[in-house]
Amino acid sequence: MAIATPPVRPQSQRVPQASRRSFQKTLDSAKRTMVLSEIVLLALDSFRASKVRFALTALGMVIGSASLILVVTIGLTGKQYVLKAIQGVGTNMVELEYAGGGVGAVSDTRNDFLNLDDEAAVMQRVPAVAASSPMLEMHDRITYPGGKLKDVLVLGVSPEYAQVRNLVITSGRFFDQQDEETHTKAAVVTEAFARARFGSNEAAINQSLALTGIPFTITGTFKESIDTMGQTEIDAETILIPYSVARYFTGTDFVKQIFFSVRDQNDVEDAAQQIVRVVSSRHNRNSVYKVETLTAVLDVANQVTNALTVVLLLVSTVTLAVGGVGIMNIMLATVRARIREIGIRKALGATYREIKLQFLVEAVFISLSGGVIGSVIGIAIPIGVRLFTDYRIPISGWSVVISLVTSTMVGVIFGTLPANRAAQMNPVDSLKYE
Repeated sequence: MAIATPPVRPQSQRVPQASRRSFQKTLDSAKRTMVLSEIVLLALDSFRASKVRFALTALGMVIGSASLILVVTIGLTGKQYVLKAIQGVGTNMVELEYAGGGVGAVSDTRNDFLNLDDEAAVMQRVPAVAASSPMLEMHDRITYPGGKLKDVLVLGVSPEYAQVRNLVITSGRFFDQQDEETHTKAAVVTEAFARARFGSNEAAINQSLALTGIPFTITGTFKESIDTMGQTEIDAETILIPYSVARYFTGTDFVKQIFFSVRDQNDVEDAAQQIVRVVSSRHNRNSVYKVETLTAVLDVANQVTNALTVVLLLVSTVTLAVGGVGIMNIMLATVRARIREIGIRKALGATYREIKLQFLVEAVFISLSGGVIGSVIGIAIPIGVRLFTDYRIPISGWSVVISLVTSTMVGVIFGTLPANRAAQMNPVDSLKYE
């Protein structure tokens, strides 16, 4: 039995049909584009017809957007302050000290303290270390005005100590390498000590004070980069003297601590481990040496400040949500006031999609316009502070992006209910509405 084959359509017929389909597709796209542009124009006309009402509605979004940007700015400013404070102590600093015997050394009463040879070995074998200073700790009684005796802390350090610890020399000078090598009886005191003993920083310079009966000349005053509230090795009233002089008071070459400054902050943890290995290799295998850095503290502070910024950001979005509720209420009132308009548009052929899109565009327009104005205000305040003051307040461009995106989302979310209600209206009932 023969199988019938379908007739082959001539090429001349296939081409016109393909062209017609392409033309129809282009025409439909043009119609949709035209409809969208008309919807946007209708939304703008509605806005111009009720400027005051829509402006007051957008005010909530203005406040919310500005608050969001300012909250981020405040969070970044707090983060900058905290991190700068920690860095002021010395994020590149590694503090090494003897922690006692290890396992198997319970009955061994001998101590295995650090010494100057350990410092020299680390400087030679750990390239990441840029500077170092040993530290000896002593206490002495100093006579204050009025005949009062007070205990003061005396630290024997090297000239590099000022660099390693980021000390600020407020008057005079820090003792130098020549003072260290010649065993000069020089002393650098804290500002609190200078004021308590001599009245001011300047008055303390070149004054003499006796430590264990030996006169020292004050060459300068100093303070820490930030106020550590006595949480470091430096007390409020502390005297620094050259290590080469301090070792004669102790009668030993042992040191309590050694401070190291690492060249790159990113190498601090690796350098700390290398320092421990080098020092441990020079001492009894049961001896334990520990290092302390501020890297972990810096990481924790970074995480805490970021978390607080996020929390404040979430709180500020409540203001945007309140503004969104206002937009929804005003749009519901608008839908009710324009019922006859909706009925006429549907009678003339407006579809469900077009009606819904019209009111949704109006809601987004109100929300986004408020977001834009609020973003301008929010970003203008920190910029103004930077221009007219010496405060370098951080400015986040992402906060502006988040503000605008959130404003758009608020318009879409809170404008959907009024838009759906308008689109679902029956044209016959709408035309009858008085």
